[in-house]
Amino acid sequence: MNVIQRHMFVGASLSLILLLFFSIVYFTVFPPATLALLFNKELMDLPFGFIVPIVTIMIGMLVGFLSGIYSRKELQFVADTLEELDKGRPIHNKSGPSLEGIFLQVGKLQHRINEQVRLAQKLANEKAEDHEKRVQQVVSEERNRLARELHDSVSQQLFAASMLMSAITETRESQDDRETKHLKMVEETIHQSQLEMRALLLHLRPAALKGKSLEEGIKELLNELSQKVPIEVKWKLESIELDKGVEDHLFRILQESVSNTLRHAKATTLDVLLIHREERIILRIVDNGVGFKMDEHKTASYGLQNMHERALEIGGALKLVSLPQKGTRLEVSVPLVGGERND
Repeated sequence: MNVIQRHMFVGASLSLILLLFFSIVYFTVFPPATLALLFNKELMDLPFGFIVPIVTIMIGMLVGFLSGIYSRKELQFVADTLEELDKGRPIHNKSGPSLEGIFLQVGKLQHRINEQVRLAQKLANEKAEDHEKRVQQVVSEERNRLARELHDSVSQQLFAASMLMSAITETRESQDDRETKHLKMVEETIHQSQLEMRALLLHLRPAALKGKSLEEGIKELLNELSQKVPIEVKWKLESIELDKGVEDHLFRILQESVSNTLRHAKATTLDVLLIHREERIILRIVDNGVGFKMDEHKTASYGLQNMHERALEIGGALKLVSLPQKGTRLEVSVPLVGGERND
């Protein structure tokens, strides 16, 4: 039974009860000679004793119907308001005084949620700054050393091996024999190893932005990526003032996502979007790679779990959509609260 039906039933029942009550009172004070007179008199070919209850019930149902419509509108308005609250949008009370108490509590709840998000971002900011002070000097130097040695030795050797295999396969006669297939497999393995090495170097590079804004750090990362990896990289970035902790977490999520794309996706295009919409920061990374089934174990891998945790630490949410042979789309949405604002 929905809201309108319930109100119609209550209205009809209440009308019938009032009819019975006043009828008893009236007949007690002014007792008729016989009750048969109520049924002997007819109105519209119906006994008068039936007309009054029918009209009374119909009026009660009509009042209940109108009341039900009004109540349904109020409930729908409350549901829409809670949906806006769930999306992190500002709540404005445009209802009547009957819902004033509910919206007062909703306002308090929204304030509490914003305070929790602000506190989470503040803690993330303090954690990032403290972490950077304690480990940046040692870790950054070691990362640079390892990255430099790998680039100067292993990366160069892989590049030389790739060039040598390309020369060998191009100079061989075009024939479909086992040796040619094996050489092609070796060439593909070397190419995949190069992508793995570039992904590893991406991890080894200093994760901190080093005084640069998030926009500047992303541009530098994607420019370097487009120069070293055979993949078309596109980006749209807006200048947004953010706390250092939020910037650091978003930048690390981007690094992790790009690394996964290089290692597993076999993609030819990569699109990165950083925008400010409706008091939220949105970071979106899309590739056209091989994708995967969402129910497979990849969705619970360490890299994806790490990105989910980083998004939660700054009060945001991470959504991942992937389909086999259709690519992967990763989106992080973070509320913009406190002193953060768009330029």
